[in-house]
Amino acid sequence: MSNRFFVARFKPLLAVSLFYLLLSALLRLILWKVFGPGSEVGWTALPGILLVGAVNDLVALVFLNLPASLYLGLVPDRLARSRWHRRLFAVIIFLSLFGLIYLAQVEFFFFDEFDARFNLVAVDYLIYPREVLINIWESYPVLWFLFIDAILAALLFGKFRERVLTAFSEPCPWRRRLPVVACHLLLLLPALWLSTDSFDFSTNRVTNELAHSGISSLFKAFHTNQLNYDVYYRTLPGKQAFALTRAQLEKDGEFIDSNPENLNRRHPGRSNGLGPLNVVVVVEESLSGDFTGIFGNRDKLTPNLDRLARQGLLFTRAYASGTRTVRGLEAISSSFPPIPSEAIVKRPGSENIANWGKVMKQHGYQVSFLYGGYGTFDNMNHFFSSNGFAVSDRTDIPNPSFANIWGVADGDLFNHALDYFDQRAQTGKPFFSMIMSTSNHRPYTFPEGIPGIPAKGGGRAAGVRYADYALGQFLQQAEEHPWFDNTLFVIVADHCSRLRGSAEVPIAHYHIPLIFYSPGHLPPGRFDAPIGQIDIAPTVLGLLGLDYTAPFYGIDVLNQQGDPQQHPLLLNHNHDVAMLVDDRMVVLGLHKTATLYRYDRKTNSQQKLADDRQLFDRATAIYQSAYELFTRRLYR
Repeated sequence: MSNRFFVARFKPLLAVSLFYLLLSALLRLILWKVFGPGSEVGWTALPGILLVGAVNDLVALVFLNLPASLYLGLVPDRLARSRWHRRLFAVIIFLSLFGLIYLAQVEFFFFDEFDARFNLVAVDYLIYPREVLINIWESYPVLWFLFIDAILAALLFGKFRERVLTAFSEPCPWRRRLPVVACHLLLLLPALWLSTDSFDFSTNRVTNELAHSGISSLFKAFHTNQLNYDVYYRTLPGKQAFALTRAQLEKDGEFIDSNPENLNRRHPGRSNGLGPLNVVVVVEESLSGDFTGIFGNRDKLTPNLDRLARQGLLFTRAYASGTRTVRGLEAISSSFPPIPSEAIVKRPGSENIANWGKVMKQHGYQVSFLYGGYGTFDNMNHFFSSNGFAVSDRTDIPNPSFANIWGVADGDLFNHALDYFDQRAQTGKPFFSMIMSTSNHRPYTFPEGIPGIPAKGGGRAAGVRYADYALGQFLQQAEEHPWFDNTLFVIVADHCSRLRGSAEVPIAHYHIPLIFYSPGHLPPGRFDAPIGQIDIAPTVLGLLGLDYTAPFYGIDVLNQQGDPQQHPLLLNHNHDVAMLVDDRMVVLGLHKTATLYRYDRKTNSQQKLADDRQLFDRATAIYQSAYELFTRRLYR
């Protein structure tokens, strides 16, 4: 009966497919057990997770098995039954088992880091394999994992070996093979219309992530790496989108003409400004607000930052634009909304756009971007150099005291910055510089001999301690330089360290420290209204009293009209973009969806609300107009 109703040649493929389904189900159970409780994913959600997950895995198998299915169906019988071919196929089966086991481990650690299946971050990492692979090598016992995986794969292969060797032993004419291939091709038709989130059934983001397939999530991320906004997201008629955008920005500056697609606004200088101080923006890698004592952390990880918060102007409700370094850099340097999928730092057409550095150059500033790593990563060197910044990266720091795959230690970067600023100060012109740190990142390795900070093995806590230590040393040493008394320091994180929470856009994990520090010029204080990273440039320019004309989407929050609590925050998470206004958040997603939530800051919870067309249109207008201006190269 088996010979009549099943083609023996396909039995190894069936066996590996069943193993994949069982392994995926086991991984879901482990992920649910480890990460579910922290995101309120209880027992009642588990049946749905496993059922929907199995469907997603079956859809993934349709694509995964296609090459093998075509090969098994088309390879001539004489070749298939040869001894060398059977041995080759046995090796392929072993490598497939090994790869599936290893991939499951990778998925676990990715979920641990990002609270999600493979997403756009995974795509970014694959684009830069050198940094990522070495980072993984230094962060995890990779050899042990590979060794264990090889043993497990070998034990499993022992179960499959006889089946593989005998699968090609009997004749299998093409008329028996081709119907199998034809059925597989027919399954492609419905599968092409499905994605890993087609069967999402919960309002809890993590519940849906657990049900997703990691492999299909990765392919979806590749496919949607740079999306056409007009095709995938909610839109308005073009004129309406720009009219609404102008209406939101008209209170910050004066539009220079009536062209609705020109967002350039004239901002006159204020006589009570601080004047043309040097400006140094220190962008701290992954420094979440909840690491700091100023926001309630009792582990004393950031004594220097806490002291600066008391001595400078602290923004208590500052939020990152996204979850990647390039999102923070695009927002701070260009005051530009985080349009869906890829940041403009990495997109074609990002040259010569409107940016903070260009405004400072118009006022005679020397403009630079300093980075502790190699600036080819994430296209940073090209982006900043093509937008008027002098770039100095790892290649300009030849003998650091310590370095790992991400770059030199923050202490070495800051020492380089001190020398760099000394040279600029000798010209007599003010300087504006952005410094991007790297140390607070896996593998969390640091210079030897720093009290309380182990050189390795200290994890994220050691990373935060070292970042704070290096920042404190930098500012202490800067006080001894003549330019210090004439400098405004802006200390801000690029993004938070981790993205936890069940919400589509977990706002609590976007909260970052932001401090303006300039002893003798800026008295200590607090600002308790919302501010996003796109607002930093306009706010500093207003504080200095510099006049300028630019199409910035951010505003000077220290001199805004109306209720400061109503100032919108613009956020990106994977494929979604959001706008938070007071306690209401609009989330715009793929397939032109729009959802409204109420956000409770005290409990960090979100509750779905009835649709609000007016609020949807406001959010849509911002992201649609920003995408149009960038892709048509009009953000000038």
